[in-house]
Amino acid sequence: MVRKPLKVQEAIQKIHEKNFTPVYLVLGTEEYLQKQIRTAFLESFVIEEGDLNFSQFDMEEDSLGAVLDEAESVPFFGDQRLIFVETPYFLTAEKKTNAPEQPIDSFLDYLKQPIDSSILVFFANYEKLDERKKVVKQLKKASTIIEVQPLKEAEVRRYLQQTIDNEGIFMSREAFELFIRLTDADLSKSMREFDKIKLFATESKKVTVKDIEQLVPKTLEHNIFDLTNDLLAGNAEKALRLYEDLHTQGEETIKINAILISQIRLLLQTAILIKNGYTQGDITKTIGAHPYRVKLAVQQLRKLDINSLSSIYDELIENDYLVKSGQAEKEFTFQLFLLKTSAKQKRA
Repeated sequence: MVRKPLKVQEAIQKIHEKNFTPVYLVLGTEEYLQKQIRTAFLESFVIEEGDLNFSQFDMEEDSLGAVLDEAESVPFFGDQRLIFVETPYFLTAEKKTNAPEQPIDSFLDYLKQPIDSSILVFFANYEKLDERKKVVKQLKKASTIIEVQPLKEAEVRRYLQQTIDNEGIFMSREAFELFIRLTDADLSKSMREFDKIKLFATESKKVTVKDIEQLVPKTLEHNIFDLTNDLLAGNAEKALRLYEDLHTQGEETIKINAILISQIRLLLQTAILIKNGYTQGDITKTIGAHPYRVKLAVQQLRKLDINSLSSIYDELIENDYLVKSGQAEKEFTFQLFLLKTSAKQKRA
């Protein structure tokens, strides 16, 4: 029988209490939560550099046989040894041509009666495993499973707010919303950027919108999102200024145009699916976009017309063809498009 998966905080508490089980499966792709689990194990075992009771294996390079040899060895001057197993690709449907042959049968035998003095931790950084495989079924049955899947937006918001509160920092609502947007409501991105914010606010304990703008870098996609908003709002001056800034920073017009096409395509797809009765969750699954991007698209569409979006998309595709076939000059064509489209949107 497969045990109920543990949430990260519950797992960390048990690890710190040294309430161990012989085999763990850390399943999911959320990098920050994975790191927390790693840290909890290392702190609990008080692992130092060169510690003979700690081993780490990469299954794309190492053999599972070496892992089993280590697990079956007696700990050095201690009660238990800790073994991290990275990239266990054999748990997925993925094929690895250059990876060593893995002795799965020997591993299955080990799982029937794992040794208490060895703590095996498998870090399966995958969205899902191949549930058809016997090794997956047996590992899940023998393991304590710790879920580290990406959090939903509401969960990320709660986690960040709690972290901010715990640090005694006041972040204005506008600053918090900008922080969420610039980190795409992604916990790992958010926590990496929060380290800088925490250092910045060491004395003042206050964070404003201006601080977030200065501390959290905008990606090209974020800038194109702003350019899209300016364009659709009919603000030609802001759209042109942003384009010129990006161009001065070395961004290629063709690349800017390509990302703008993807932004408008997302809006158009979302509009069509909403018209056909799809919920926000259904749209996310159907088009495979990040849930937060879909949420922003739904908010944008409240002020937009599907016919004008379709016309803008067609023109972008046509311009892309003309530029790439040498029939139009890229910078002039893009600037003209911004001016014409902004004017139409302003009149709408």
